[in-house]
Amino acid sequence: MNIKFKLASLWTTATFCYLYGDYFELYTPEKVDSLISGENVLNSPTALFIASLIMVTPPLMIVFSLMGKPIISKWLNIIFGSIFTLMMAFIAIGSLTPWYSFYVFLAIVEASLTATIVWYAFKWPKREPD
Repeated sequence: MNIKFKLASLWTTATFCYLYGDYFELYTPEKVDSLISGENVLNSPTALFIASLIMVTPPLMIVFSLMGKPIISKWLNIIFGSIFTLMMAFIAIGSLTPWYSFYVFLAIVEASLTATIVWYAFKWPKREPD
């Protein structure tokens, strides 16, 4: 399988996991109340904008993996794959509570996916097979 499709598939899967984790979090105790009251991490326009910048990266990496020039795509996958792997590892560690075991599980899956992205990007072939 072409490396571009492998990377795009991995980013797609990671994106779905991010979405599922954020959706499932709505079912944790007091989450909806904190959204209504505004007493949460994303309680300002700046925080929402920063979160948007972070969360737009994986879907954009799907596009860049498929359509970008190979050398640029390779390095973007290495850089952002590494960043997201570290971010998800920290989230997994910081979410070790009974109600957030699903979040820890998804963070481990996501970190595994993005680590695989980094590994594939490092192994990017010099010449694409036909």
